[in-house]
Amino acid sequence: MKMLRITLEGKTYDVGVEVLDDSAAAFPETSHPHAAQSQTSQPSAAAASTASTAVPKTPPFVAAEGCRVVASPMAGHVFKCLVKAGDVVALNQVLIVLDAMKMETPVVAPVAGTVRAVLVKEGDSVDDGHALLQIEGLPQ
Repeated sequence: MKMLRITLEGKTYDVGVEVLDDSAAAFPETSHPHAAQSQTSQPSAAAASTASTAVPKTPPFVAAEGCRVVASPMAGHVFKCLVKAGDVVALNQVLIVLDAMKMETPVVAPVAGTVRAVLVKEGDSVDDGHALLQIEGLPQ
């Protein structure tokens, strides 16, 4: 069970979501909020175009020696990438902003250090756990 906090029309709700399968296909994106309820056996054009722009999921444990991988906390799209390789970042600095269900979610640095590699670009689709970037931590 995964707990999520959702804000809708100014009200905040804590919601428990059961994760059935990590490899489950995502619903096609639509402009109508209830359109995902009806599934068809044939993929739609929206699903085909989303699949072609999706970035392959990188396991969160794959990192260069001495680096820490920052993984996506949820599925969504990379809305803003605020850092590039070589940037020095502080603990809890916002690195990337994700867009999921029309909500912006900041992804922050888990350690202070130098960004070694940015593994995504603005507009990329990412899954929960997708590797976003690598940070080489500063010595303690």
